[in-house]
Formats: sequence, structure tokens, C-alpha cells
Amino acid sequence: MKFSHSIQFNAVPDWSSHYLAYSGLKKLIYTLEKQTFGRETEDSDTERSVLITERADPDVVFKKALDKELQKIVKFYIEKEGEIFREIDVLARDMAEWERDVGAFDEQMGNPEMSNGSRSIGDALATFRIPSRRHCPDYDDSASDDDYEDESNTTGLLKRLKKRPSTIGRQSTYGGASRSGSRPGMRRRSSMTGLDDFQRMKRNALFDAQLSLAKRCVALFVSLRELKSYIQLNKTGFAKALKKYDKTLMRSLRQPYMENVVNQAYHFQESTMRNVDAKIATVEQMYARLATDGDIEVARRELRLHLREHVVWERNTVWREMIGIERKAQAANMGLKRTLLGSDPEPGEERLQGDDPYQVGGKTFHTPLGNVTCPSWLFSGNFFVLLACLCIFVLLLTIPMMKSEVQQNCLAMLVFVSLLWATEVIPLFVTSLLIPFLVVLLGVVRSDQKPYDKLGAKDSAKYVFAAMWTPVIMLLLGGFGIAAALSKYDIAKIMATFVLSKAGTRPRTVLLTNMFVAWFLSMWISNVAAPVLCYSIIQPLLRNLPVDSKFPKALILGIALSSNIGGMASPIASPQNIIAIQNMSPSPNWLQWFFITTPVCIVSIVIIWLFLLITFRPSRGTVIVPIRPTKDKFTGVQYFVSIVTIVTIGLWCVSHQLEDVFGDMGVIAVIPLVLFFGTGILTKEDFNNFLWTIIILAAGGLSLGKAVNSSGLLHTIAKAVEEHVGGMSLYGVLVTFCVMILVVATFISHTVAALIILPIVQQVGVRMNDSHPNLLVMGSALMCSAAMGLPTSGFPNMTAIMTENPHSGQRYLRVKHFLTRGVPSSILTFFVVVTIGYGLMRISGL
Repeated sequence: MKFSHSIQFNAVPDWSSHYLAYSGLKKLIYTLEKQTFGRETEDSDTERSVLITERADPDVVFKKALDKELQKIVKFYIEKEGEIFREIDVLARDMAEWERDVGAFDEQMGNPEMSNGSRSIGDALATFRIPSRRHCPDYDDSASDDDYEDESNTTGLLKRLKKRPSTIGRQSTYGGASRSGSRPGMRRRSSMTGLDDFQRMKRNALFDAQLSLAKRCVALFVSLRELKSYIQLNKTGFAKALKKYDKTLMRSLRQPYMENVVNQAYHFQESTMRNVDAKIATVEQMYARLATDGDIEVARRELRLHLREHVVWERNTVWREMIGIERKAQAANMGLKRTLLGSDPEPGEERLQGDDPYQVGGKTFHTPLGNVTCPSWLFSGNFFVLLACLCIFVLLLTIPMMKSEVQQNCLAMLVFVSLLWATEVIPLFVTSLLIPFLVVLLGVVRSDQKPYDKLGAKDSAKYVFAAMWTPVIMLLLGGFGIAAALSKYDIAKIMATFVLSKAGTRPRTVLLTNMFVAWFLSMWISNVAAPVLCYSIIQPLLRNLPVDSKFPKALILGIALSSNIGGMASPIASPQNIIAIQNMSPSPNWLQWFFITTPVCIVSIVIIWLFLLITFRPSRGTVIVPIRPTKDKFTGVQYFVSIVTIVTIGLWCVSHQLEDVFGDMGVIAVIPLVLFFGTGILTKEDFNNFLWTIIILAAGGLSLGKAVNSSGLLHTIAKAVEEHVGGMSLYGVLVTFCVMILVVATFISHTVAALIILPIVQQVGVRMNDSHPNLLVMGSALMCSAAMGLPTSGFPNMTAIMTENPHSGQRYLRVKHFLTRGVPSSILTFFVVVTIGYGLMRISGL
């Protein structure tokens, strides 16, 4: 969570305006950065321009803002501390007075003539506890607010005892004995009975006073802990603001300002914190004397329980309202952006507009039996697309097109699943989960041995589920583990910022360096996470560019296109590579893969870079702010993660030479998973955050390929395709498949294109006279990553088109930028793959 959000949601709601204005300081830092490294433009944000009216020393300006915040915080703290400490002094006096009254009453009750066999109030108080509200079965929720003051800090038992007269240490009396006054015909009470009533009234008054004091102890304990949190949160805010200032403007203000100013302020001094801790201990002792028979540990536990309940109450009421207000504001901003840009709402934005984010819309029909509400998705376009897919599925099941019933059913399943993947009417991974169900239900699996009889439902289930979990899936998991560790411990970011800091200030050099950094990161942390990391690194650079500069468009588009190219760079860079390896026998080792893809990627990126320079001309009117490397040194954990990653990749590179030891690359993938998760470097939360939808998608595709191959349908389709390409050479077949995949993968997901087409490519390659199935599969897999002509052609493109200018809130890129630059880039990469890539694949022996 960002600290601006943390300080918002951890602040005491009533004190929210008295905390450090962290967001305002961040805006000031960015304005100072632009003043120092960039140049102001005429259409700069008005709010930012008024923050700094002249080119003053940034340190002086920022110190002045910090001093103002510090004075505000000190003034509020002194006022609040005095108020709470005075309440503690008053409580201490009331406590002493109550204890004197209890002592006097005990002495009076100690007189045998007056005690009447009742135990003293001190003994009764010794058995008294204040449990949590949820443990009080008699809690009356209908009581009015007037009955209980400070209800948020009062437990259910406190409320119950305060509302009803106490019966502790009291003998049962006949009806009406506790009432004041008399009724006609009632027997006159004896003098001893009147004395007992007076004792009961006195005892009840002391109990009420005790409960009131206990409530005040709880309230003061909560206030003191909030005061302590106020100190800590603001001190952390000053440290983070100064750290951001130093990092952004390359200064060293943090240490002297923290030591000479912040730490010297009254409320940040160690003596102040010790004083607060002493007051907390005093309240704990008073509560212990009141409620836990002097047991200080039990008193602390109960007070912390009250504090926890108070925080839970705030989170369920005040914080929820704050989050709701923020969501509404965000929805309003999105609506304004759509109005300004004239664009359609993004997926999922409609839900944000309503008051209830979980409300599901629908259409209501009036019937004789009452109103019937149908879900809104029944009337959407996706429902009719799904209905059309189902109709096609049923038609293919009923209309005979294949000689074998098994192949007929498998064809229907293949077309149905491919349509669901291509249209995305339901999530892609859900379609993958549907595959084993259809495989077993339709009976499309045959025995691997002659006479290739159809397997029963039980054997089919074993077959298809075994196909979903293969060494290739373990390789994918190992890649996710390495990516998670590199990202979590900022190793990828440190490497990227170090390289980018050497790029200088020439726009063309900065653009090329960023493209190669995005490509390299895509090799190891996937081409999904790489562009996100790159866009976060270049934010300081984008903030200081003029609004009319074309360099941001070239830079963002260049990172997206190079990240797509990076998807072919290593076997774990993208899911389509995993699918390709599954369809290659024998699968290539990592050295072969790098031998082919590294030159192809480098040449493609350089060509795309030149194309972007020619079309955008980003150097005009552009002043680059150099990206500054991080000053943090490598820690032991970062060294350990780096060593494990390098060793794992090295073993993958020589996996064929180590087949007698490990058997498969999937087994090697277990090494980083065990070391990272076993040592606690990665946690179960990191494991849960893996892209399990991608894993399920890949597993479903593998099972579909196995089923289509087992049924004989793949052999039949490959034979039909072979008839059309039968007269072509190996190179001609490669070009044909690459063109087909380039077109298909531009409009549908790269992974889906690989799932559908690569098994067919492999079978066609096997049946050719010049048999090179691995070469055809490898070339086709590379073209899956090279399809980048539309914003929806891949994850990097989707991330790029959603990147917005922080000043204007408008997107940097439009669809036309992908059509005019992405489509030509895809075609240029196609020529690189079918020329340089083809030659390298023949040299490598594929």
C-alpha cells in the first residue's frame, strides 16, 4: 500500500486534518523536480505553478513546507496531549475517592450487626471482570444512546450492569422490595430492612461508579494509543517525504533535517514517547485495580481487546464511508475522462458507478405470478455470442462430417473451445477448465496402442488430467517463482535503473536503452510484468517532458513493442513458448533457444527503433531528465536470489546434458521454488499471487492437444493441410504458417493462437518429406509474440494504451498509433523471423 493511502486509513478519523499532508508534499516534490531538471510550459497545471512562483533553492522551498507541517503537528499534539493528560489526572482523583468510599463501606459492612451475612464489596469486586461484547448473552441492543455515554468504548456487560440494578452480594427479596415508597395495605418495613435497602443502594452506587471509571480507563487507553500512533505515523511520513525528495532531486536533505529538526520537535523526542508510555502504564494499573483484581497482565489483554474492537468498529464504519467517498470520486473522474476523451467505458467501470459495488443489474418483467428480474448479462451481446457458439457445437455433433464418431465429437469440441477462446465470451481459463469435462463426456480419447479402442470414462479422466499436469507446467511455475523473487526484492528494478542511468540524455539513446531493458526484463519476469515495471521507472522522465513532446508516445510504444519481442526471448518469457516446447520432440535446450532468439530479437528491436525515430521524430523539443540509479546496496537476500536464479538458468541451459540426473527441465524448476519458499523469501501469499489463470489456460491447452491427437483428428487435419502445402518446400510452409499465425494472433490472444495452431503445425511438419517439425513449431511460436498490431494483441499493448499523462489525465496513445506503428513493426519482425530466424534454426539443427 502506498504511504499516502496508509496515512489516510490508519489516521484517527477525527484528527485526519492534523496529520502530515503527505500527498501535498509529493506534489511539491514533483514541481521542484520539474523546475530543477525540466522546464515549465505554458499549459502547466495551474495548481502546480502557484506552488512555486520563482526559481528558488529547492531545499529552501521544501524545508519551508516541512516546517509549516511540523508546526501544525506540534500545535495539535500539545493541545491533544494536555487534554488527555488532564483527563487522566481527573480519573486518578476520582479513582482515589472511589477507593476511599469502598474502604469506608467495607468497614461498615464489617460490623456484624450491619452486614447481615453479606460479603463485603471488596470481595464482590474481586470477582468482577469486563469481558468482550461478543461474550455477553444478555446484551440489550435496543437500549437508547442516552442510557450509555461513550458507547463505542463500552462492552455489553458494562451496558447490561449499568441498565439493571446490581444484584452482586444481595439476598433475594420479595416483589417490590427494591422500590422506593409504599402502597396502601403494605406492611411497614422494619428498621433493619430499611438499613439493608440503604446498604444495597450504596453498594449499587459504588458499582455504578466502578463501571464508569472502568469505561473511562478504556476510553483513555484508546486515546493514548491513538496519540502514540499519531507520533509514529507522522514521523514515518516525514522520513518518507524526505527520502522521496532526496531520491527525486538527487539531494541529501533527509538525514540532517531528521536529526536537527524533526527529532528535536517536542512530540518526536524520546522523552515524550516515554511520557506517553508512562501514562499508558498508569491507566493499565488503574484498570487492573478496577476490573482484574490487580492482575496487570490480564488488564493489558482486556484493554488491547477493547482497542482492537474499537479499531474494527472504525474500519467497519468510518473507514468504509471514507473508501466509499473515494470510490465515488474515482467514478466521477472516470466519467469526466470519458466525456473529455469521447471514449467508451472501460470493462468493469460500470460497476464502479453505482453506490453498491457488488450490485448486479437486471431487467424486471411483470408476470401474473409477480415480478421476475433477469440478470443483465442475458441481454448483452456476449450472451448471444455464447448462444451461437453452443448452436454451432450442437450442429457439429449432429451433422456427420467425419468417418469416426470419436473424431466427429472431437471436432465439435475443438471448434467450440476455439470459438470460446477467440470470442472470450467467458474467461479464457474457464474455457480451459471445461476441456476435461467435454473430453470425458464426449469420449474422444482412444488407447495409445492398437486397435486404438475408445477409452471408458474412468480411463479417459485419468488420461486427460495427467495431460494437464506435465513437466512443462512445472517449468512455468518455476519461471513464476523466479519472476516473483526478482520483483519482490527489487532486483529487476535495480538492474533496470542502473542501465537506464547510463543512457544519458539523448532521446534516441534513451529510447533504445529503454527498449532493450524492457526486452531483457521480459525474458525473466515475463512480458506481462516487464512493461509495468518499465513504466514505473520512467515516470520521473515523463513528468518533466513538455506536453507537446512526441517522445512519450515513442517511448511508451517502444517499451510495449520490445516487451512483445521479449516474449520470444526465453522459454519462460510467455506461455506460448511453454506450449511450443510441449509440441517439440526433442525439446530444445536453453542454449539452442538463446542462439536462435537473441539475434532475432536484437535485430527486430533495432529495426523497430529506427522506424519509431523516423515516424515520431522524438528528438524535437525534448529535454531528457536522466534516470537516477538507486543508492541502495545489494543485501544478502538479493545476492541469494540472484545466485539461485543464475544457477537455475544455467542448469536449464545444459538440461539435455543432465537428462540422466534431472530427467526434464520441469524437475530443475523445483529448485528455485523450494529454495525461495522454503527459506521464507517468498510466502504463501506470493504463491497465491501467481498467474494461476495462465497456468490453467496452458494446462487446458495441453490437455486439448492430447485429446485431439489421441482421437486421430489432429492426424486427419494435418493430412488435409498437407495436401494444400504438399508442393511447398520447408521454407514455403514456414512462411505460410507464419503469415497465418501473424493474422490470427493479432486479433486473438497469443497464447490462444498457439494452443490452436501449434499442434497442427507439428503434425504437418512430421508428415513432410523434409521433416522438420521442431523448426516449424519454433518459427510459429516466435510469430505468436511478433503479432502486435492492435492494442488487444498482447498484455504489453494493453498496458501501454492505458498509460496516462499524470498532468492531464489523458492517455498517451490511441488505437491509431498501434495501427500505424504496431502493424508495420509486426511485418518487419515477420521478415526477420523468416530470414535470420530460419537460418539460425537450420544451423542449430532444429
